[in-house]
Amino acid sequence: MSVASSSVNGGLLRRLRYRYSARLLLSELLGKRWMEPAIPFALMIGLIVWFSMVTTNYATLGNAQQLGREFAEAGFVAIAMALTVISGGIDLSVGAVFALANLAALVFFQLYQWPVGLVIVATLAIGAGIGAINGFLIGYMRTRPFLTTLVTLIVLRATVDLLGQHFSIPLAMASRTSWTWDVLGVGWIAKLPSNLAILGIVAIVGHFLLSRSRPGWHLTAIGSSRKAARHAGIRVERVLFLTYVMSGTLAAAGGLFYAARLQSSGSDTGIGWEISALTAVVLGGVSLAGGRGTVARALIGAVIVFVLVNGLVRMGFPGALSSTALGAVLLIAVGIDVKWAKNRGKAIQKIYVNPTMVELPPSPSITADGGTAFAENTRLQASEEIGLNQVQGPEDIILDRQDRLYCGTREGWVLRFSGPNFEHREVFARIGGRPLGMAFDRDDNLIVCVGGMGLYGVTPAGKIYKCTDQTQRSLLKLNDDSRLRLADDCDIAPDGTVWFSEATIRYEMHSWFLDGIEGRANGRLIAWNPKTNKTRTVIKNAVFPNGVCVAHDGRSVLFCSSWLCTIYRHWIEGPKAGQTEVFAENLPGYPDNLNRSSDGGYWLAMVGIRSPTFDLMMRHPDVRQRMIKQLPPDEWVYPGINNGCIVKFDESGRALESMWDPGGTKHATVTSMREHKGWLYIGGLENNRIGRVRLPDADPAWNGCDAYWGAKS
Repeated sequence: MSVASSSVNGGLLRRLRYRYSARLLLSELLGKRWMEPAIPFALMIGLIVWFSMVTTNYATLGNAQQLGREFAEAGFVAIAMALTVISGGIDLSVGAVFALANLAALVFFQLYQWPVGLVIVATLAIGAGIGAINGFLIGYMRTRPFLTTLVTLIVLRATVDLLGQHFSIPLAMASRTSWTWDVLGVGWIAKLPSNLAILGIVAIVGHFLLSRSRPGWHLTAIGSSRKAARHAGIRVERVLFLTYVMSGTLAAAGGLFYAARLQSSGSDTGIGWEISALTAVVLGGVSLAGGRGTVARALIGAVIVFVLVNGLVRMGFPGALSSTALGAVLLIAVGIDVKWAKNRGKAIQKIYVNPTMVELPPSPSITADGGTAFAENTRLQASEEIGLNQVQGPEDIILDRQDRLYCGTREGWVLRFSGPNFEHREVFARIGGRPLGMAFDRDDNLIVCVGGMGLYGVTPAGKIYKCTDQTQRSLLKLNDDSRLRLADDCDIAPDGTVWFSEATIRYEMHSWFLDGIEGRANGRLIAWNPKTNKTRTVIKNAVFPNGVCVAHDGRSVLFCSSWLCTIYRHWIEGPKAGQTEVFAENLPGYPDNLNRSSDGGYWLAMVGIRSPTFDLMMRHPDVRQRMIKQLPPDEWVYPGINNGCIVKFDESGRALESMWDPGGTKHATVTSMREHKGWLYIGGLENNRIGRVRLPDADPAWNGCDAYWGAKS
């Protein structure tokens, strides 16, 4: 192999190494909520495999069915405990409720000979009643969950002992049978033990209630911060009351199935089940601090505890050893839970930013005597000022048919300036998120990309409505990219389709600059059709797609790739429909918004200027990785953002001229510009003003609304 080919192959391997980073995969895995119980799940599988290897006939269908029947009752109790722990509390009475429900079900069925349906209702009502007492004291009287349920445990255990002594002999002599009762205890549903099948149904319903319903969200919010939940308008007392009612009901359901299966009650029934349930939920990943956990995690932990205890018993170990092992597991689980909950965010933060290799050719000259269209000048320093110190961060600006000027602000507002010299300032709309790119549709509705929220519209009367906040999810991505994180800029095609960019799916509005340090293809170009209300991702894996502009003929869409210093053209009509090609490349800075000019060309804002140092760093991801690990953010190397620059291109992508503000005296970070009736209006992400400069050769009657939709009478 020649030296040249070896070098090429080495470079290719290096690029592939950074593109498909193991750190990237690990960071995205750790960021997924379903990865939190990954270790407990692996432990569960490991225990099952181990006992299958060391225990005779363990891995048989018959044994699995029997174990499933025995486990189901513990599963109900584990879910009961999980609900209270997620709420930020605890229920130490679940074992005693289980025992009382078991005894009550037997008395109702065997001695009172009630119908099975009535037995079920009465037994569950007992559990719900006890839960209501706990819930009233904890929710409305604001007593401590630990002490409250501990007292309930003591009282119920004493009650079970007294009633057990009274009913033990009559129960031992009773022999009533019922087909329905037998189905509850030893029956089958779809080839599954009946109690296990019902547990599965309860688990599925519980999962959707916790993760997809308002009561579940309220419960999680209360567990995270009861004070914040109350300030958010959540009825904390009622939610806690209903949580403990549900806990008691589920524990009673476990006792009901236990009674139907074994047909007996003893003084030791349910003893220690509260500890087993607590161990299960913590081991499964339900946080003792509250606010984090699922039904599935509780059941994973319950399986671990059940398999461990059952396996040790089958291997001949004494019960004391099993209890000791269970206690040790609980201590370890609590330690891991506290440690991981405290440091998980830090661990993800340290490995989440994964720089990749970005290789750019040498930048074209920008020196004043360089002889290029990018030659530095001072044309922007002569700009007039609009709204000086009255606006914060007008990232994009646009004008309507009445010559009124609109811009977004850092506060989440859309401001409107009007009057002969734009002296009148008003808040046109309070959207909430950061307004970025804007465009007027055919009906003069203002379509706005809102960072962190999606695509929104504002009617001429100032009424806000949502266009879309999600697109289809990519099947091969770990991160759920259906939600729009950073809708950036938009434009509208002649058929009304809104084309907009989403700069990154890995970072939020407050951390977008990390995408520049990373340099990965985290963005996409998206289209929203207002006629069908359908949103679709047209181009995936784009490198920070930013400004979007529909071409003058409406047959293609131009969009910028900031970190690649390139503008692309995507064809939406004609023989090239669906194809994407380079419109302009190797720009001397990082392109932002892109808009039409009156002579058939395009204006481009460059938010930052390239430097040899940063270009070199972009070719060396390891340097950037060490930089973000070892240096505070205010010492990181960034592109130059203290030189405002606007470039004009013709229809073929050839740079014609540029306007500069060296040193950023008036416009340090230019992110947008609009031509309107002979003037060029200028916005900037970090600026405290809007600027405008006269264009002596421009059409003094040309404006964007008429150019897109035609003049209105």
